[in-house]
Amino acid sequence: MDGNALLPPPAVKVPSETQRADQKRLSDQLATLRTEIKSSIAAWEYVDPFADVTPEPLAKQDKVWFDDALPTGAKPQGNDANPWKFVSAPDHPVFSGENSSVRTGEGLTQHFFTGAKEPLVIGENDQLFAYVYLDPKNPPETIQLQFNDGSWEHRAYWGADKGHGAGRKNASNFRQGDLPETGKWVRLEVSSGSVGLKKGSKLNGWAFTQFSGTVHWDQAGIVTIAPLSPERQESLAAWEHYRLTVKHPALPAAMQKILDIEKEKRSAGQTKQLREYYLQHVNPTSREHFAKPLKQESTWEKELAAVVKSIPSTLVMEERKAPRQAYILERGQYTEKREKVSSRIPEWLGASPAEAPANRLGLAQWLVSPTHPLTARVTVNRYWQHFFGTGLVKTAEDFGVQGEHPSHPDLLDWLAVDFIESGWDVKRFQKLLVMSATYRQSSRVTAETTARDPENRLLSHGPRFRLDAEVIRDQALALSGLMVGEIGGKSVRPYQPAGLWKPVGFGGSNTSVFKQDSGSKLYRRSMYTFWKRTSPPPAMTAFDAPNRETCQVRRARTNTPLQALVLMNDVQFIEAARKFAERVMRESGPDVSQRVTFAFRSVLARQPSPSELGLLERAFGDYHAEFKETPESSTKLLAAGESSRDEALDVSELAAWTMITHLLLNLSETVTKG
Repeated sequence: MDGNALLPPPAVKVPSETQRADQKRLSDQLATLRTEIKSSIAAWEYVDPFADVTPEPLAKQDKVWFDDALPTGAKPQGNDANPWKFVSAPDHPVFSGENSSVRTGEGLTQHFFTGAKEPLVIGENDQLFAYVYLDPKNPPETIQLQFNDGSWEHRAYWGADKGHGAGRKNASNFRQGDLPETGKWVRLEVSSGSVGLKKGSKLNGWAFTQFSGTVHWDQAGIVTIAPLSPERQESLAAWEHYRLTVKHPALPAAMQKILDIEKEKRSAGQTKQLREYYLQHVNPTSREHFAKPLKQESTWEKELAAVVKSIPSTLVMEERKAPRQAYILERGQYTEKREKVSSRIPEWLGASPAEAPANRLGLAQWLVSPTHPLTARVTVNRYWQHFFGTGLVKTAEDFGVQGEHPSHPDLLDWLAVDFIESGWDVKRFQKLLVMSATYRQSSRVTAETTARDPENRLLSHGPRFRLDAEVIRDQALALSGLMVGEIGGKSVRPYQPAGLWKPVGFGGSNTSVFKQDSGSKLYRRSMYTFWKRTSPPPAMTAFDAPNRETCQVRRARTNTPLQALVLMNDVQFIEAARKFAERVMRESGPDVSQRVTFAFRSVLARQPSPSELGLLERAFGDYHAEFKETPESSTKLLAAGESSRDEALDVSELAAWTMITHLLLNLSETVTKG
C-alpha cells in the first residue's frame, strides 16, 4: 500500500549529540549567509537597459530533416508489414510537399525509422519540431514523438499517458500538454533538453507514435535558436522573453511558475522573487558578485543534507486526534457494547507515573517505571537464558500464572533492581554475568552433580549447551576468514538447495523462485540471511531456528543425524573448511604437528591432548596419500563454494588439510558452548 517506502510516515529522526550540534551549526551558518545575500540583493542598484524596448522575436532557423522522403539510409519500420503509409493531396491532408504519412490503429501503434546515414546533430537550446493533423472523426488518445541517438529513451507526448514509457515522469516520457486541436495542421515543438538530448547528440532515428485513432504526420526537423548575447543577458526583460521560448536548462519550479504568469498579473512578491533570481544567477555583473556566497551556500546545504541523511530514523506510532471510545463487549461480541472504558493501567499492576499521559507514551513510561513488576525481570531473565542456556524462570516466554516459578526468586529480584538502578545499562549487566563466579565454573559434569542437579537448575556447574543455528554458521565463517564484517544493509541469499521456494511461491511474487546471491553477500552474518517464512533456510531449521511465524523467546535444542549431515555436506561448511585449511597452511608452522595444533586451538581454544594430536596427524597422512593417488578427488573437493582457491598451495595437501579442518568443524565440542 505504501509502495515499499523505506520510511512511510509517521517516522522520527533520532540524531546523536554530534549530529544535532552539526545540524544546528550548519543551519545557523546558512541562515546568516542567506540574510547577508538578501541584504546585498536589496542594496544592489540595477537598471534594466532594455526595460522600455519591445523585445525582438528570437532568431530561429528551421532545418527540415525529412518531408516527402526519409533521410538517406533510414530503415522504415513499424507495427505491421507496411509501417509507413504515404498519402497525397487533395484526397488527404498534406502540410508540405507532395505527401504526408498516416496511421490508423487500435491501442499503441507507431511507425519509425533508424539508421540515417546523415544524423541530425543537436545544438544548445535547439528544439525539435513536426507537423501533425488529428482526424476529427477518429482522434487518438495520445500522440508521442520519440527520438533515437542510440537509445529511444527520449520521448514527449500529448494527451493521455498511454505511450511508450507510460507512468514515468522524466526525459524518457516528458508530457508536453494536451492533444492539439483536431482537423487542422499543428506544429509540435519539443525542447531537446527536456527529453534528455544534450548538445552534440546525434539523432539517427525518429518515431511517430499514437494510442488509437487516425493521425497524419508531415515535415519534421530541428529549430535552432541563437543563445542570448552577453548584452541581452544584462536585461531582465530580454531574459524573460528568451526563457518563455527556451525552457532548457530547466529553471527552479517556483521561478518557472512565476515566468508563466503575465507580467501585469504578477504580485509584488513574485516580481521581487524573479528579480532576485535573475541577479544571482543570470546577470553577468551581479552573478559574478554573488558567485562566491552562493557557492558557499551550496557547499553548506550539501553538508547539512549529508548530516540529515546520516541521522538514524525509525517508524513510530501517531496518536489519533480524537481518541476512539472503547467499551466492554458482552461475551466479546463487537456489536454488544456495554459500559465505556478509558485508557488506564490496571490498579493491581501498580500505578503509572504521575506525569504519564493516557496514551502509548504513558504506557511506555509505565513499562520502564521502577514500580513496574515485569519489564526488568523479563529482560534480565532473557539475558540470563542467553548466557546460561536456561533462564532463572525456565518459561522465558511466559511470566504468568501458568509459567514456571523462578529457581532463584531473590536473585531474579536483585538482578532486576540492579538493572533498573544502573540506568538499564545492558553492557554493564552482561559484564556482571560473565564475570560472576557462577558463570566461570567448569562445565564438566560429575556423577554426583548429575544426581543432585540433572538440569543444572541449581547452577552446580557452568553452562553447557549446543550453539544456536546462526552462531554455528557464523563461527565457521569467522574461522575460515570468509566472514564479511560490514554492519547493516539489505538481506542476502546465501547457499540453499535449489527449488525449495517453488512449491510455496505465489505466482508473480519476487520470492517464488530462489535466486542465490554471489560474492561477499554469501559470507555475511547469519542475521542478514533473507527469511521466507513458508520456507526457512534449511540449514538453520536443522539446528532448531524458529520459522518466525510467531515470536519464539525460547528455542528448542535437539541433537539429530540431520544436523551432522548439514555440517558434513552443506557447501557453506565445506567451503569454510577449505578456506580455513588455507589459513592453516599459510599462518602456522611448516610441520604437520604445528599445523594440527594451530587448527585445533583456533577451533576449540585449547591445546590438543597427545592422543588427539596423534590421531589428527595420522588422519592427515592418510588423506594426503589418498589425494595424491586420486588428484581428481582433490579438485572436486576444492571446487566447493564460489570463493577463489589459493593457487600457490599444493592441491593434494590443501585437500588433506581441508578434511582435517572439516573434521574439527564437525566436532560436538565445536558446536557446543561449554
